Amino acid sequence: MAISVFRFAPKTWGAADDLEAVAPIPLPSMANPTVILSGLMVIFLLLFVTVGPSLWRQSPSQQWLSQISEGASRARSVRIVSDNGAWRPSKKADAPSGLKVHAANTEYVRLQWPKLAGIERYRVYRGDANKPGLGLAISETADSYYQDRLQLSSEVYRYTIADADTGLLLLSREVRPEAAMSVFEAQLQGLIPVTNNKTQWVEIPGHPLGTDALGRDILARLMAGGRTSLFVGVVAPLLFITFGCIFGAIAGLMGGWVDQLAMRFVDFVVALPFLLFMILFRVAFGIGPGENGIMPLIVAMLVLSWPGSARLIRGQVLALRSQPFVEASRIAGVSTSRIILRHMLPNVLPMILVAFSFAIPQAIFTEAFLSFIGMGVSPPTTSWGALCNEGIKTLLSHPRQLILPAIFISLSVLAFNILGDALRDATDRRSGVVRA
Repeated sequence: MAISVFRFAPKTWGAADDLEAVAPIPLPSMANPTVILSGLMVIFLLLFVTVGPSLWRQSPSQQWLSQISEGASRARSVRIVSDNGAWRPSKKADAPSGLKVHAANTEYVRLQWPKLAGIERYRVYRGDANKPGLGLAISETADSYYQDRLQLSSEVYRYTIADADTGLLLLSREVRPEAAMSVFEAQLQGLIPVTNNKTQWVEIPGHPLGTDALGRDILARLMAGGRTSLFVGVVAPLLFITFGCIFGAIAGLMGGWVDQLAMRFVDFVVALPFLLFMILFRVAFGIGPGENGIMPLIVAMLVLSWPGSARLIRGQVLALRSQPFVEASRIAGVSTSRIILRHMLPNVLPMILVAFSFAIPQAIFTEAFLSFIGMGVSPPTTSWGALCNEGIKTLLSHPRQLILPAIFISLSVLAFNILGDALRDATDRRSGVVRA
């Protein structure tokens, strides 16, 4: 598919209006499945970060203390339990003959066993009932009871009591904790009134992608992080490419010593270290707790990333200056602004679009890298790079907290790069360039 473009040649004395046909501009083939798939991916990402939060209304900063690093879950009812802190069995209760479970929920599991003669200290193990081995040694105690409050979930555990000195296994029992929530958390989340301690069950929302190490919904945080990443990925290239195009066009049109001075300034900017200036901008802006840190990131990209587009547009303008239709327009007395709008801009616009399409994934990756090393956005604002920074801390135990934002970064960079390749190929076919 191609679009034919026509240009009116400048009018001179005694000459009739002449319609000059320009080579047709081929568009990317819509039959290419890769281009179609990348376009659909870009649309999905935009809808995910814009429409998604209105459909999935969980707050990305809300912490569920009872659901820390939890897997995918559905909305369900949980029991409200009192949080009494330290626990010990009643002295009036009879000593158990085996390993007794006084309470088993996701807030705490309370165990008691008989006091055995000749054993001074007990070691408590907790393991997965579906896996061999004793599991994790969670405590050593001289008492014959223990309260487990270490990141419990609704799965079957195997508790084993052993002699801490000899390692002799004494008692073992499987326990499935019931889904529960403390009164304090239920009141904190607004699920029950502060003055009401009689509610026994409450409904809690599900988490399709699970929760992070602070109990926050991962799906909501991916949406919030995507808004930041795509905002930086679009706004920053729009600013520095616009500035670079204006700078390069002025240098190419003026020529002479102005062009030489402008290019030496471009060489100076290229030599500046980006990461160092990013740190300086953060210090200059005084980014502190509670500030998002987006502005110094965009300013750093604007100041240091425009030379590439400036060189590109300068080369195009220098090539167009020597074209016959531009010379004819200048001889005919057409103003410089009209030459720019009528002849220069239509010919450099495809190059600008290609540069912009390639700058978007570069900006997304730059923001992700800076946020990953702690130099990008600041909490409570998040981004895909910041989510990767948080997920690397729990990579061995909960890898999805790192893999999910990394997948979104990879998909967005890949989709925009494929679209940029398609636009570049279309531009090359227009200019007669053949790529292998």
